[in-house]
Amino acid sequence: MTRLVHAGSAVVDYVYRIDTLPMPGAEKVAASYARVAGGGFNMMVAAARTGMNVVFVGQHGTGPDGDFLRAALAAEEIETLAPRSAELDTGNCVVIITNDAERTFVSWPGAEGRLDASAMKPVALKGDDWVFSSGYTLSYPGSRKALADWIAALPATIPFVFDPTPVVSEIPIAILSRVLSRTTWLSCNTTEATAIAGSAEIATNAERLLSDFCPGAAGVVIRSGAAGAFLRLRDGTSQDVPGFAVNAIDTNGAGDTHIGAFVSALARAMPPFDAVRYANAAAAISVTRHGGSSAPTHFEIQGFLAERAAEAPEREAEKIND
Repeated sequence: MTRLVHAGSAVVDYVYRIDTLPMPGAEKVAASYARVAGGGFNMMVAAARTGMNVVFVGQHGTGPDGDFLRAALAAEEIETLAPRSAELDTGNCVVIITNDAERTFVSWPGAEGRLDASAMKPVALKGDDWVFSSGYTLSYPGSRKALADWIAALPATIPFVFDPTPVVSEIPIAILSRVLSRTTWLSCNTTEATAIAGSAEIATNAERLLSDFCPGAAGVVIRSGAAGAFLRLRDGTSQDVPGFAVNAIDTNGAGDTHIGAFVSALARAMPPFDAVRYANAAAAISVTRHGGSSAPTHFEIQGFLAERAAEAPEREAEKIND
């Protein structure tokens, strides 16, 4: 199996489900509560369940959240390579999910917010590795420079996948530019694409991201939630790949699932547009389940796509009869 080296951050989520967000000064009683591994963990799970050998080289702490995260990684057979921090626990995030399946986050960075150059020296890359990181670690003042230096120094033959995440505006321009210039595949949502490229049009943003920000990238994926994703390749070909209609109950982790499945598909030499459709299916399945780490397996995705393919002729027949 091809190895994914995850150099981002993973945290512990404290998930509360309520009907609607409370008004300022008001209080709500949650319908349910769960403590789960989150952040980069969700992307790693998606890649592992769809066929990659995943290793985590990010920082993790000493304390109850660090212990919880390491146990969750071990349960998914994801190896932790970096030593634990002796000073800090792993960070956490309060996740509030409302009845419309949307989520709100409040995070507290822990060990993942501290990184120096020495922490990355023991990471020995292999020739067929894929490397991934996200904007979260680059947004922390105590980790951004060391990680950006490590990414910039990656061997040219190693594909690097980057997700800027919702905190992209908190990443210093100089740091973000260095990372984007080394990016092989960029995956972001529409809001993040606009924050970087400045246009309200998805196709324009994709073109600008490749020409002005990611000169070495093979392609850019711009995710649009339930609508699917737009992919533009270096050769100028592009396609809007539709999503799949499902009954969503929890969108937490959908973007992470999409990226993990997309990278896994590319690593198996799946054509990029097919890889986006595969990732769309993975994300669609994940939002029908509770929890951020609800990514499906490769066989579940194959089954889902086969069912949708079988349904397509029936839908066309219904249109003709109508």
